[in-house]
Amino acid sequence: MTTTLRRLLAGLALFATEFALILAVGTAGVVLFLLLGRQVLGDGQLSFDESAFTWSHAFLGEANRRWVDFITFLASRNFIIVAALSVIGYFLVIRQHRWYSLKVPVVALGSITLNLLLKNFYHRPRPLLPLTSASGLSFPSGHAMISASFYGLLIYLTWRHVANRSLRWLLTLLITALILLIGLTRVYLRVHYASDVLAGFAAGTLWLLIAIPLLNRLEHAIKRRVRTATTDSVLPVE
Repeated sequence: MTTTLRRLLAGLALFATEFALILAVGTAGVVLFLLLGRQVLGDGQLSFDESAFTWSHAFLGEANRRWVDFITFLASRNFIIVAALSVIGYFLVIRQHRWYSLKVPVVALGSITLNLLLKNFYHRPRPLLPLTSASGLSFPSGHAMISASFYGLLIYLTWRHVANRSLRWLLTLLITALILLIGLTRVYLRVHYASDVLAGFAAGTLWLLIAIPLLNRLEHAIKRRVRTATTDSVLPVE
């Protein structure tokens, strides 16, 4: 078997694996969101929502309010704006990769916009007796959805740019843990039901799976047109 053929087969195997993984995650996300959304549009109550409040307090502890507030702040709109601008500046100034700097606002702003549309469609009120102030509607959780999409994008960028395998896995695990903790703190603070958080994770992940491939295709299409235009401009006139 020639080296070229081996590389081709390896590339096809990698593509098939990635496609199967994306398809499985996307399908699971759609099914989960639709099941939760159907229940919310019905009687609005899910059996595990109330027990999740008690479990979150038992898991995180009653004396960790300051720590909980800090974690949940990491998915607030104010923090995400600052974090997104920092990532954009990094790719524009240091890495000089304009397309990556475009992915950040598209994913972040798109996630926020989609979340507002979904909230207004399902129109679910927030839980009673919250432990902190919160406005707006409940389903799906904006913090959960934004954390899944924005921090999910950071995981994607980590796998594209961190060469050290051990560091890449460590960062991935840490970011994933942060996403899960953000969702858990929203339940702990009683500003969201657990079903809101699960739906937010599902919707944020789905948006990420849609946005990244579309932006990659757009990038390749524009670069191809630029190369074609550049080649045509340097051809001698007969």
